[in-house]
Order: sequence, then structure tokens, then C-alpha cells
Amino acid sequence: MNYRHAFHAGNFADVLKHVVLTRILTYLALKHKPFRVIDTHAGIGLYDLEADEAARTGEWVDGVGRLDAPLAPECEALLAPYRSVLADMRARYGTGIYPGSPAIIREMLRPSDRGILVELHPADHAVLAARYHQVSNLKALNLDGWQALGAMIPPKEKRGLVLIDPPYEKPGELGRLAREIATAVAKWPGGIYAGWYPIKRQREVDEALAPLTALPRPALRLEMRVSDEYPEPRLIGNGLVIVNPPWTLEDEMRRLLPELATRLAQKPGAGRARIEPLGAAA
Repeated sequence: MNYRHAFHAGNFADVLKHVVLTRILTYLALKHKPFRVIDTHAGIGLYDLEADEAARTGEWVDGVGRLDAPLAPECEALLAPYRSVLADMRARYGTGIYPGSPAIIREMLRPSDRGILVELHPADHAVLAARYHQVSNLKALNLDGWQALGAMIPPKEKRGLVLIDPPYEKPGELGRLAREIATAVAKWPGGIYAGWYPIKRQREVDEALAPLTALPRPALRLEMRVSDEYPEPRLIGNGLVIVNPPWTLEDEMRRLLPELATRLAQKPGAGRARIEPLGAAA
């Protein structure tokens, strides 16, 4: 309960997570049929990069702050939904604002789609609920995200996305991510699942995610490292496991992710991208 994302908003990990989120939502919106998005660890939705928390760490400077200059044109085409949400939020709330996943979901849902925003931290949930309580197709719930994952699938829409972004404060949560995804896939095989994770020690990540190679559904592992490993464990990268990824996503990430890793690398040559099919796709 001590983790507060306001200290880390807009960092390199947010960039990867939110760019992938916008690509998946763009794909889901290509069909007229409604879909549902379940955000299991939602946070507060909007973050002020000029506030004390973000200013104290300055992590956003080496994250979204490095995207002021454009990337190659084909990369910019893929970044367009992410940049559009960012621009709209800043036009509405100020140039120091950074949208979290609830704000991105809120902006990209159509009136017929629905979003469920789950947040356990009582203060953060209060902010989240106040921010979105008047949005008719969004609901903010004060629940444990892991419990909500099992209880809310399959949705009545039968298509959609579950974004799983826990704080990783407790030991073994990376292994839990793999187990919970496998259990959820068994319950709702057709859903898209996006599980985010930090990288501090690559070997530990590889070992924890190894069971996902046996998934009966296609999956995609995306990782971006911005630094080499340190003697003491600290964040050097992050990744997402996407189950039932949009058929376009692997090709998009092969074009975009290496460029993002190079741009966000914390020293020359440290940027690394990994795009690896898992499960039934491997």
C-alpha cells in the first residue's frame, strides 16, 4: 500500500506501457462491436509532472521528456494515438499533465464500450472515483486488483482487454503475474491480456515468466531495457506479456520498440528491445 505512482509518472516504463495500450485500443476500435477494458491496478488517472512527487524523482525527464523530438516517420505513425491523448490532456489540464492508463482508456473508449477501473489504495481510489464518476461508461471500484481479475471475466461484451499493472511491492508478484494470467486465460480464452512487469535482474524475470511458454493461446513478450544491470538491483527496463495480441502488434513493435529503446537509453548503447512470441504462437 506504500507505492504511489505519482513519483514515477511519465518515466520510460510508462512510455512503453502506454504506447502498447494505445496500439491495442486502436485495434479493438476497428470493429463496431463494443468491447470492455478492465484496468486492475488503475492509480489516479492523471499526474502532474510539476507537482512535488514527480519533481522529486524527475523520472519523467528521461521518459516522456525525451519524446519532444520526433522519431522516424513510420514510428511516429504508430505513436500517433499516444501523442494524441497526451496532447488532448495537456490542452485540457495544462502542459505538465501526464495521463495514466485510466485517462488513456477514457479518451479512447467509444460510447458503446465500457471501462472498469480498479484501485485498492483508498486515497487513490477516492481521487479516481471523483475524477470519473460522471463518465457514463466508466466505473471506478475500490477492490484488490488480483481478486477483481478473476471476478470480472468474461465480460458480457465477450471481447476486450485486461490491463494488469501491479506495484510489485510484495515478494513473488512476478511469478504471480504468470499464474494469474494462465488462470484468467483458462476462464476467458478469447480476451486480450496485457501484463506489465519491471526488470531489475533479467534472469529472475526469465525464470518467473517461463511457465507462460506453455500457454494454449498466442502471446507476445515485449521488453525494453534502457540500462545495463547494476551491482544492486534497480530498475533497468520493463516489459509486457500480451496474450491474444492484435495480429498487427508484433510487426508494429518490431518497427517501433528498437527506436524507443535507443531514444530512452540511459547511456549510449544501453537500449535493448525484445520481441518474442510465446505460447501457441511460438
